[in-house]
Amino acid sequence: MKKIKFAITILEKLMGSLNIQIFGTKKCSDTRKAERFFKERRINVHFRDLNEKGISKGELDNILKKINIDDIFDKGGKRYKEKNLDYMTYDIYEILLEDPLLLKTPVVRNGNLSTVGYSPEIWAEWLKNSS
Repeated sequence: MKKIKFAITILEKLMGSLNIQIFGTKKCSDTRKAERFFKERRINVHFRDLNEKGISKGELDNILKKINIDDIFDKGGKRYKEKNLDYMTYDIYEILLEDPLLLKTPVVRNGNLSTVGYSPEIWAEWLKNSS
């Protein structure tokens, strides 16, 4: 019984020490895998579907503290091609705020830390460092 209580205490501490936000779309397989990664470890996740609600300037600024803007801008994606952005001059920052579906997904935030794409090795480090 003591081992179970100890395990629950550890899990509660772990769950309380992480603030995970996942930005992506429900159709994106890597976004679903990211969400599953945290849920399997009983970590609460706030999921933001970029089809429903975009990304705020503050959120984008926070993400860009850790990730280069060129690394989160999806030049190879369907949305980029649909908008014919190869043939236009634009400000990447402004266009990401206008159309968050141009982000590579998932973007995963834990406080001031951020990743883009499916990055279980980095997330595992976050878990290890939070205990």
